[in-house]
Amino acid sequence: MSQINVDDLSFCYDGSYDMVFEHVSFQVDTDWRLGLIGRNGCGKTTLLNLLMGKYPYKGTIASAVPFDYFPFAVADSSEITMDVARGICPGAEEWQLLRELNLLAVPQEALWRSFGTLSNGEQTKVLLAALFSKENNFLLLDEPTNHLDAQARRTVADYLCQKKGFILVSHDRNFLDRCIDHVLSINRTNIEIRNGTFSVWIQNKERQDVHELEQNIQLKKEIGRLAKTARQKKGWSQKVECSKKGERTAGLRPDRGYIGHKAAKMMKRAKTAERRAEKAAEEKAKLLKNVEKMEDVFVHPLVHHANRLIEYRDVFLRYGEKEVCGPVNFTLENGERIALRGKNGCGKSSVLKLVCGESVEFRGSFRSASGLVISYVPQDPSFLSGSLERFAEESSLDRTLFLTLLRKLDFSRSQFEKSMENFSAGQKKKVLLAKSLCERAHLYVWDEPLNYIDVLSRMQIERLLRECAPTMLFVEHDSAFEEGVATKTIEL
Repeated sequence: MSQINVDDLSFCYDGSYDMVFEHVSFQVDTDWRLGLIGRNGCGKTTLLNLLMGKYPYKGTIASAVPFDYFPFAVADSSEITMDVARGICPGAEEWQLLRELNLLAVPQEALWRSFGTLSNGEQTKVLLAALFSKENNFLLLDEPTNHLDAQARRTVADYLCQKKGFILVSHDRNFLDRCIDHVLSINRTNIEIRNGTFSVWIQNKERQDVHELEQNIQLKKEIGRLAKTARQKKGWSQKVECSKKGERTAGLRPDRGYIGHKAAKMMKRAKTAERRAEKAAEEKAKLLKNVEKMEDVFVHPLVHHANRLIEYRDVFLRYGEKEVCGPVNFTLENGERIALRGKNGCGKSSVLKLVCGESVEFRGSFRSASGLVISYVPQDPSFLSGSLERFAEESSLDRTLFLTLLRKLDFSRSQFEKSMENFSAGQKKKVLLAKSLCERAHLYVWDEPLNYIDVLSRMQIERLLRECAPTMLFVEHDSAFEEGVATKTIEL
């Protein structure tokens, strides 16, 4: 076991005045399984790229082991998969690769097909198998779950929990809990490392946040009380000091020495109260900097006059001559939130697209309620470009509500000035979610809405959907989110 030492790391992108990291220091043991946690845009991928030496930075990064990054860029996808794997780990024997692929439930024949013919999930597993076949390296795994369905996620999670020596970026809570033994969290003002799973980390963080909020309330009261005391004592001191110039009483002069001593004593007490108030204010300033304010967001769904909104009866979906799904049988009624389950490529997105009125080939009986208003969130947000203002105008959104929702989903005000081409994938997905939440609809159809969305925002959106209870049809591979939101599941 050795260590990775990051000391006094500072970094900002060329042309930007915003520091991504400033004077950051931490240590990592190379046999840890770390989960890297943080809001979208906080610098998770940037940190991995800095560890890889991709950007110039200030400070020191020292490691006794080399780093490898996932996803690994394959230059020629027409290459045979075995050749791709050997290009990543030249020293690995064929039996070693086969052993790793077996653990990941990839058939042996996949090694002798061209890499481009493998599914996205199979490509992910092959790259992981090749990287873990190398010796004495430390892996930086950047969202390996992006192209994995629920079953594949469980398989990869079981695989990773047998390994050690990696940093994992994932926003899937159950996946993280199965894989990691430490958490590296990028907070608002610092980076922290904690022992344990994600569930342990979030419980401790919530307790710490509650404690800081309570301490903050008490200190605010204490500051107010001490400031009032200081003002009173200062006022009394001034009154006593003025009494030294008072008139004679019964022929006697005021004892100016005694009065001056009394005034000085009161002033000293006032100064003491002021110092205590300043100290309390300093303590208060240390609080709440890393408290996550997961503010409530709301939707105001429309209620359709019909109870049954969607009906699939013996529907078979096809691409050209090939049937990919069927028979599909389910109904969706007002107030239900139905999750579609199934392996990648089984037709889940096609089921959603048919509901949304897109051209999809099928046979069987499909019906939707008349006048049904649908709000749709697609899988891919990469098409977004231009300003948020223009996007809101073109989408006929309430601009104030749209920007307010983005603020609640952890967008900074400075982000509003940027073009969406410069947003991270997670920030782009939040734009599509905010758009949908702004729209009043009878039915919300979301296709993998949480791709790239940070774990804290996922919890925020999950709470929203439970409280506002819109009628929904959705596909999502995050099992914790599905379990928390769905009232019914349909297996395809």
